[in-house]
Amino acid sequence: MWVKIVLVSLICLLINIPLGAMRERSRKFSLQWILWVHASIPLIIALRLWLHLHPIAIPLNIAAAVLGQFLGGAPAKRRRKAASPSA
Repeated sequence: MWVKIVLVSLICLLINIPLGAMRERSRKFSLQWILWVHASIPLIIALRLWLHLHPIAIPLNIAAAVLGQFLGGAPAKRRRKAASPSA
């Protein structure tokens, strides 16, 4: 059971890295931003149902997805901060 939970969490993380990069290039709270934040949810739900994961996996999958969004958006955010003039 734990192997499947770790595998799905890793998939959540890896899928959300490019989605986080695309989210970071969108205007915050725009329709496009909301799409990139939520795009992986149907896949995650399908994997959970297909593999019959225990509900204990839900917080772990969400945490992995959020971490993937953060890791994907961090380089773009860092570049944007470096390019902006200092105050």
